[in-house]
Amino acid sequence: MTIRVVLADDQALLRSAFRVLVDSEADMEVVGEASDGAEAVTVTREQGADVVLMDIRMPGTDGIAATREIGADPTLSEVKVVILTTFEQDEYVLQSLRAGASGFLGKGAEPSELLAAIRIAAQGEALLSPSATKGLITKFLAQGGTGAGPDGPGIEAMDVLTVREREVLVLVAAGLSNDEIAKRLAVSPLTVKTHVNRTMSKLHARDRAQLVVAAYESGLVRPGV
Repeated sequence: MTIRVVLADDQALLRSAFRVLVDSEADMEVVGEASDGAEAVTVTREQGADVVLMDIRMPGTDGIAATREIGADPTLSEVKVVILTTFEQDEYVLQSLRAGASGFLGKGAEPSELLAAIRIAAQGEALLSPSATKGLITKFLAQGGTGAGPDGPGIEAMDVLTVREREVLVLVAAGLSNDEIAKRLAVSPLTVKTHVNRTMSKLHARDRAQLVVAAYESGLVRPGV
């Protein structure tokens, strides 16, 4: 199966470089380009994209608003958005994850990292750069205090989870993969995957990135703990 990729960035030269890189791979192809967020949403719908590489800062509709629109569209529920940022400590990254992005990647990443990010996002199996993303979320939530924020879920939102699902969620928020969680809990990776999928369903999360955000915003996991 070929991974269909949309490139959204206001810099034409950068889009061209990404296109050459992506199209050089046998298992993926660029099916569309966009220079702003509104165009990115339109192209994603028209081309049936699997993954969108989305710049945050674009004229008009920015990457965060576009990501939110994609995440709110039931017909695009399978689309994964990877945020591209000049600085991995960009203050907008957390907003992007809240909006529905699967993760983020610095524009200075190696070509192999970008290609790996596309494949991982398409599989929907793991958060991009889990430790870095967790660290970023921890940093920003620490700045605003621990526990749920005014727009985030409270700890009562976790009542829908079983004890084991909460345990798995804490480990997901720590950046552990399914295999690592399986070893920690002495269960099979398939069992962990089942718990993760059920947790995503109960919390209405698109992917693991959303689970990390929910775990921190609810107060289930606290910065520094």
